[in-house]
Amino acid sequence: MSSTSTTLHGARPGELRRGWPVIVACFCVAVFAWGFGFYGQAVYLAELQRLHGWPASLMTSATTGYYLLGGALLAVVHRAIERLGSRAVLASAVVVLGAGAIGMSRVTAPWQLYACAFVMACGWAGATSVAIATTLAQWFDQRRGLAISLALNGASAGGFIVAPQLVRFSHTMGLANAVTLLVVVSLAIVLPVVMVGVRARRNPLARFCPTERRDDRPAFGKTSELLRDRGFWSVSLPFGLALVAQVGFIVHQVAFLLPQLGTGRTSAVVAATSFAAMAGRIALGVVVDRLNQRFTSAASFTSQAAGLGMMLVLPDTPAVLAIGCVVFGLSVGNVITLPALIIQREFAARSFGMVMGLSSTVGYAALAFGPVLLGVARDATGGYGAALAICIALQLMAAVLVVFRRGA
Repeated sequence: MSSTSTTLHGARPGELRRGWPVIVACFCVAVFAWGFGFYGQAVYLAELQRLHGWPASLMTSATTGYYLLGGALLAVVHRAIERLGSRAVLASAVVVLGAGAIGMSRVTAPWQLYACAFVMACGWAGATSVAIATTLAQWFDQRRGLAISLALNGASAGGFIVAPQLVRFSHTMGLANAVTLLVVVSLAIVLPVVMVGVRARRNPLARFCPTERRDDRPAFGKTSELLRDRGFWSVSLPFGLALVAQVGFIVHQVAFLLPQLGTGRTSAVVAATSFAAMAGRIALGVVVDRLNQRFTSAASFTSQAAGLGMMLVLPDTPAVLAIGCVVFGLSVGNVITLPALIIQREFAARSFGMVMGLSSTVGYAALAFGPVLLGVARDATGGYGAALAICIALQLMAAVLVVFRRGA
């Protein structure tokens, strides 16, 4: 974010104007990817559980495998784009992700659930943040941070554009027909935008790395050195814990809300949660460079715990459920963006890629177990009270850990 704020003045004339088609294309890809590949997971979980009566732990173990495989595949996305080009990778990824989602909606046996999760993971890896950031790095130099921020707002938009429609149409025409219809219509929009907007790259592929600000920040040349660094774990561990709670709740959100709110109000609350995530990201982005980013992170974790606490204490009050989801949602986007800002500020620029990549790997490895952890808690207790309590505990632990940093 700081690189964005310091380069808005004096940027190459016309860079943003010429790059708008690429931003729009990446925004549309993000809407599709997060709509069907992230927020859609909650809908698949709730509807398949209702249709087949499968235990939540079985359903969420497939989601865990999905995130683990998707996280592992992120390591090869950069090389795929170098070899095939961004247009081919993004277009192929959304098609594969869409095919996996359609298959997921039609499964009749547990093994099919895992097979479709595997297909979806392949598409998810090629259509999310790494692919989008790498694509935009080919077009933007001085305004790269702003471009990535604008494009990734599509992640939040996927929550209030795609997910509510999945809930609504699933209850009127069935899950399989709803997913098929929405995927086909979405691809008819996204694919032409990608083919037109993502043209041949204008600049040589550049690594997304913030400008060096000072010389006394630690730098690392080997992964083994980084893994022994306390400063690295003071970022990766708390955000990993927070992501376990965040992703776990989002995946189970529809199943948790439907009994109390019904289809219509559940759709509205899911959409409101995503709107809140976008609003929170934009509002914090204006001032985050003037704040202590670790204390800001702790405040974000605590606010999510507060929202979950409201729902835990008054689970039968629709208004409280809605407000709690909005409070929780305000920090959803910030939990994703704040690690990069802390790493940019505390580590040498030449180590940014290594630190960010390894930290993301830790985060994905952790968040992959969020859905299954909450599924096991739900199956063991017959409700979501224990699951919410686990999420609150994880968020509060993260809030305490993140304020302790190297040398503090």
